[in-house]
Amino acid sequence: MSTVVCDSDKMETQEEYNVLYDNNESQHYGDHETQESEDGEANLPNYLVGCKKNPGHRQFIPVDTFSLKHLPEGLQDINLFDLIKATADLIVRVGVTNSSPHRPKFWPKTTHPYPFYNMSDTRKLRTGSGRVFDVKSFQDGIIQYGGIEDTAYTKCWCTKCLNSNVSSNVWWEFYVYTATHVVCDDFEASHTTLRLFYDTNNSQVINVDKINVDYVNIEYDLCVLKCFTCDKHVGKKLTEMCNLFFIIFNKVFQNYKDSRDIHKLNFIVSHPHGCSKQVSIGQWKDIYKVDLSTKFTYTTSTCPGSSGAHVQCVGYNEWWLLSNLVHSGSLKCGLNYSGVGDVS
Repeated sequence: MSTVVCDSDKMETQEEYNVLYDNNESQHYGDHETQESEDGEANLPNYLVGCKKNPGHRQFIPVDTFSLKHLPEGLQDINLFDLIKATADLIVRVGVTNSSPHRPKFWPKTTHPYPFYNMSDTRKLRTGSGRVFDVKSFQDGIIQYGGIEDTAYTKCWCTKCLNSNVSSNVWWEFYVYTATHVVCDDFEASHTTLRLFYDTNNSQVINVDKINVDYVNIEYDLCVLKCFTCDKHVGKKLTEMCNLFFIIFNKVFQNYKDSRDIHKLNFIVSHPHGCSKQVSIGQWKDIYKVDLSTKFTYTTSTCPGSSGAHVQCVGYNEWWLLSNLVHSGSLKCGLNYSGVGDVS
């Protein structure tokens, strides 16, 4: 029988959890944390300055100034620091300009309203976060790195190539985890832009806008985006970053798997209010079993714009090291919570 581990150290059966899930929906479906902007990109810094959830953003550390001293005492470990930096490299800002007419009215199996339902006629930028987790390179449709399957097409699919008379025969396909309430289907993906390597306010603007939905699970709030680029700088850089992440992640997992339920360390790197990357560090509080998967609550600070960001509970392993825990929302009790993912 599945169990739920609560902060009170009380064990509940899966049946009791289902009652809680049905009768107290707000405990698991709070406020989404996408950032809406009436005036598009230019107005995002104003939402950052006027933030009511975390005025001053004292619990957020700009990724370019993050250092060992920002880790909790007793956990100022260079491998852990390197993992947070490697994770940050792979975080992307997700920007969506149109809402799908096919969004559900309610979260599945609840009467809790689903974000942006019936807003397909509204043109408003909304931003979230995501994380690159896999990169594949192709030449003439033959895979060069990252997998074993070739493609049925021999030219790049990116927007630049589709609008050109000459398409590149070399390209990269990469995958991004985000929340389904940020991007829910291919209609929204076609109106989505990812900003990569947005580490500081002065970072070069590098966007990818040829995106498909590869997988979606609305109940688990998990979406996988498939993205295309023939930009060699982007493709090679993402490949190197993914390789480094997997090496460091394995070190940290081995070092912390036996103490993970003692320190309960949790970190998130996101794009609060659609602005540059920030690191936030806290603790996870509760673990909930959902079917054969898991969701967490945590004290780690988040803001509008953090929806879809990678959630890392240090010492927990993910299936094939591919973390699919993403930030989902904020509860009235003050805790934040993830979507449902596979961890062990």
